[in-house]
Amino acid sequence: MTVKQETTWIIEALKTEWSDQFIEYMKNRMLAVAAAGALLVAAAGMAGAKDVAVSLTGDQEVPAVTSAAKGTGKITIGDDGSVSGSIKTTGIMGVAAHIHEAPAGKNGPPVITLEKKGDSEWAVPAGAKLTDAQIASFKAGNLYVNVHSADHKGGEIRTQLKP
Repeated sequence: MTVKQETTWIIEALKTEWSDQFIEYMKNRMLAVAAAGALLVAAAGMAGAKDVAVSLTGDQEVPAVTSAAKGTGKITIGDDGSVSGSIKTTGIMGVAAHIHEAPAGKNGPPVITLEKKGDSEWAVPAGAKLTDAQIASFKAGNLYVNVHSADHKGGEIRTQLKP
């Protein structure tokens, strides 16, 4: 329908005192506009997202761990602090995995606990979000991911999240 045809249709519908057809038409138009707006908001929230490829090894742990275990994956951190992603591991029977706050060479507290998705996969839980202070730590390179095992309760493999 052209703009002229649509305008004519609207005028005729108004003349019939808001016919059911016109009301249905307006509902559909408003839903379309709302859907487009929601997409724009979602796109804006992830526009500045940082995808961080991760490669976890024992020599990055503090203290360093001699281990054949490895981990790879991707962690995404949005400008709004939203966090998503997952890692897959080999050579380790992980018992826990976290994103921690501390610079390389130091240990720090966990800020996000990852969920185990099988014997060798860990995922950031839906809705995970960093605080403003934690976002600043990420930008400074002071967040890391590690996977803990029964043999290495403090962590067996690790990597810094580098923006």
